Amino acid sequence: MSPRVVLVGPPGAGKTTVGRLLAERLGIPFTDTDDAVEAAAGVTIAEIFLDSGEEAFRLLEESAVNVALSQAQGVLALGGGAVTREATRDALRGHRVVLLDVGVGDAAARVGLNQVRPLLMGNPRRQWVELYAARRPFYEQVATDVVSTDGREPTEVVVDLVALLEEPS
Repeated sequence: MSPRVVLVGPPGAGKTTVGRLLAERLGIPFTDTDDAVEAAAGVTIAEIFLDSGEEAFRLLEESAVNVALSQAQGVLALGGGAVTREATRDALRGHRVVLLDVGVGDAAARVGLNQVRPLLMGNPRRQWVELYAARRPFYEQVATDVVSTDGREPTEVVVDLVALLEEPS
């Protein structure tokens, strides 16, 4: 048992929104590892960062990803930083992984870059650009496909993903 597709990308790319719509369109389950981490910890991701730090969060996230890759069916959305862990990148081998690519302008419009996102505190726009620059090589390493979400409605992205999933990986 494994997911039909794994969505990765930076904050604001649409992983959760597009993932839910894609799962609904295909009639399959949707799993978000951020939700799994919060459920397991019993607190929000922001609280984990504040109380225990990023490394503690990444360990919880790595565990959630491993469980999801072995048990989840359907569409799986990973948190934006999940791919920074080598073990997670290794675990993604052999899976259909789609990078939802987005620029800072669209990401800012979608998430406002002012919500409670622990790694975007301070100057959120600059932090987002720096995070994406650091993470992009990891996204590209794990991605079997790339779909841009810039300037597009989630339903348009879903149409592309459905067509992509009809092709062999």
